[in-house]
Amino acid sequence: MSAQLNPTPAREPSGRAWVARFPTSASVADCAQPFRDNLGAFLAALGAAGASVNIAATLRPRQRAYLMHWCWSIVKQKTDPRSIAPLDGVPIAWAHVDAQGNFDPIASVAAAEDMVEAYGMQGLNVAPALQSNHISGTAVDMAISWNGSLTINRRDGTPVQIASLPRSGMNPDLKTVGASYGVIKFVGGASDMPHWSADGH
Repeated sequence: MSAQLNPTPAREPSGRAWVARFPTSASVADCAQPFRDNLGAFLAALGAAGASVNIAATLRPRQRAYLMHWCWSIVKQKTDPRSIAPLDGVPIAWAHVDAQGNFDPIASVAAAEDMVEAYGMQGLNVAPALQSNHISGTAVDMAISWNGSLTINRRDGTPVQIASLPRSGMNPDLKTVGASYGVIKFVGGASDMPHWSADGH
């Protein structure tokens, strides 16, 4: 007698409802070591110097990265929804079907467009990465600002006065200070202005 096969689990069609699932963390505590302590020390130095910091993202679940990557790819790169490999723990159906059970490309793309909009990725020119420092817990997206000049200590305690512009995380002098803590500004420049990580990627 042959063994009974496990039934294929039902898959939920793609769409806006998926966007609220697998949320990205904004907590430093969710970062991996030693980046967690390095980032904490840099944030403490920024706070002591009077800078304002707003953290938008730290750890991004790989499930969220998968959803973001593929909905963007369907919309922007015309990826065939039927060709996307599944990910364990994400029972999403990228390929929608009509009442007769036939593939419905229009509904599939429309659902992906809804997801891209809900994720706020309409203006994104590059697909969200399936593997990144956010997924490994070694990155942070944060907005940094201050008024006037900023006097901030490097990791070794040496004070650095920053009077140059801009008064943001894009400031080259602040990038040097951040590097002393092991928190490296994104090497890609203005294409991802809030991004800092363990290796600059």
